[in-house]
Amino acid sequence: MRSVAVVVPEGVEPFGLGVITEIWAEPFHPEDDNPVFDVAMCTPRPGRVSGSAGFDLYVEHDLERVATADLVAVAASRDFRVEQPAISEALRAAHDHGATIVASCTAAFMLGYAGLLDHRRATTHWRYGEEMAARFPDTEVDVSVLYVEDGPILTGAGSAAGIDANLHLMRKAFGAATAATAARRIVMPPHRGGGQAQFVPTPVRAEDCESLGDVLQWARDRLHEPLTVGDLARVATMSERTFARRFRDETGTTPLQWLTAERVARAEQLLEQTRLSIEEIASRCGFGAAATLRYHFGALRGTSPAAYRRQFTCLDTA
Repeated sequence: MRSVAVVVPEGVEPFGLGVITEIWAEPFHPEDDNPVFDVAMCTPRPGRVSGSAGFDLYVEHDLERVATADLVAVAASRDFRVEQPAISEALRAAHDHGATIVASCTAAFMLGYAGLLDHRRATTHWRYGEEMAARFPDTEVDVSVLYVEDGPILTGAGSAAGIDANLHLMRKAFGAATAATAARRIVMPPHRGGGQAQFVPTPVRAEDCESLGDVLQWARDRLHEPLTVGDLARVATMSERTFARRFRDETGTTPLQWLTAERVARAEQLLEQTRLSIEEIASRCGFGAAATLRYHFGALRGTSPAAYRRQFTCLDTA
């Protein structure tokens, strides 16, 4: 993955475009030893392209580069309800060529217009999920997650989730260490799983968030222990029923689902950064048995711990 074509539509949203350039258009930093990509900004009619935030852009390249790029990243647009046929044609050509294609937020609609989401699972910003499902009935739209990878197509939720989606691609292509370096540069967590909830369903008062945050940190420090909802509720000085309701309101998930996701995330770190056996990692993460770790890891990550380690280890395997 060395050639990157960025599709810049009319009405482009600057933050979404900035996310793409932060990941793929960064120059070489000797202290990071980061990969450098041949990045081309592309639009149907080169020249002035309207922006959505009070300023326009000048884009030099037409869409010819899109058809031959290794990676095609589509920027979101305020005009997403109107198909831009030239972009649809270019995306289909890129797909036929074998490119990886990533689009976050409303940019996912452009993949839908091109027919690339037919019979695939995809996501977009939670506000537009119902509209996307209605426009593209052959697409399984899931707005409960940060990003979805289905074959060579990666769709992200809101614009900020585009950072996670693009870091996932860098991690997959160049390994965990390279992706972690890119994340540190832009002051982001190195990895958030695509299955994480997009948003908190109800507003949370600062004091409530702070209180629950202490409980979550208490649990993170004890993931190796056989924690229960009752344990967390006691630390929060709430009844189990009240705690479970408050937990879902603030996190969008249940305590047990959160604990499992945290344990899988901890297992990822140990798989990347240590040579511990799968059995030892299962014990340190609170799964107890390797079989239990494999089950939950496969359910949340779609792969086995051993396969994950081979792909994402930060250690020298020579």
